Amino acid sequence: MTYDVATVGESMVMVTPARPEPLVDATELRLEVGGAESNVALQLSALGYRVSWTSRLGDDPFGHRVNRTIGGGGVDTSSVVFDPTGRTGIYFKDPDPGGTRVHYYRHESAATRMGVELLPSIPISSSRIVHLSGITPSLSPSCAELIDAVIAEAHRNDVLVSFDVNYRPALWPVAVAAPALGRIVAQSDIVFVGRDEAKVLWGTTTAEQVRSRLSGAPRVVVKDAEVGATEFLGATSTFVPSPHVEVVEAVGAGDAFAAGYLSAFLAGRSSIDCLQLGHDLAARVLVAVSDFIPGA
Repeated sequence: MTYDVATVGESMVMVTPARPEPLVDATELRLEVGGAESNVALQLSALGYRVSWTSRLGDDPFGHRVNRTIGGGGVDTSSVVFDPTGRTGIYFKDPDPGGTRVHYYRHESAATRMGVELLPSIPISSSRIVHLSGITPSLSPSCAELIDAVIAEAHRNDVLVSFDVNYRPALWPVAVAAPALGRIVAQSDIVFVGRDEAKVLWGTTTAEQVRSRLSGAPRVVVKDAEVGATEFLGATSTFVPSPHVEVVEAVGAGDAFAAGYLSAFLAGRSSIDCLQLGHDLAARVLVAVSDFIPGA
């Protein structure tokens, strides 16, 4: 079987208020699934692309629910490993238009045990793109080793590497994350990064400065929240403004943007189209409490 995109990374059970209200006030909760790479996989699958997702889950009801949900979205999960002694991570969303807070319960989860033993099961050589995020290498040394191995294997097979920086301060400090993420960026073909996170990591303030700092990547997409997104390809830059939306909460919007961009990229569409479809999919997530809202 061949794939348009192969993804690798952690996914967890997500608990979120049934309505857009703070957890402290919520009386009804929904049980969903969330994870940067699987969000991208689900969005791309809904758009008609053939996608795989590889991870490690606890052999518990939550792990099987995660796998069933992602597989039910048309994503190939045949390479997922169920860990009989590890548990599936859980996180809670606390919606707030001014900045949603997320409470994670993932310590020593099955996903933190991912390592190079997963490499043979990831369909890298039969994929057009491998999509990764900066969350995975922050989970454990073995997860970082897996990401290095995936990138090396992609390069050996002339497969493009897509990388979303996705810096999470709660997972690792800037002093450790900045050089580690910068090294991965330099080995990637398509890079997604928020202007705000780039400022934290590398001290850049403008999209142009981000591009200069991440010059090792051929294609860099700098997202600037409600302002817009700029693609830098070689010496050429393309900017598309963000649509105006009434934000409910923003978690998952970056994953939707990446999926929209990659969808148009895979279809051979223009840079403007890639950025616009990224915005369109992100807008769907921004007005909801779910990480994944299907549709183009």
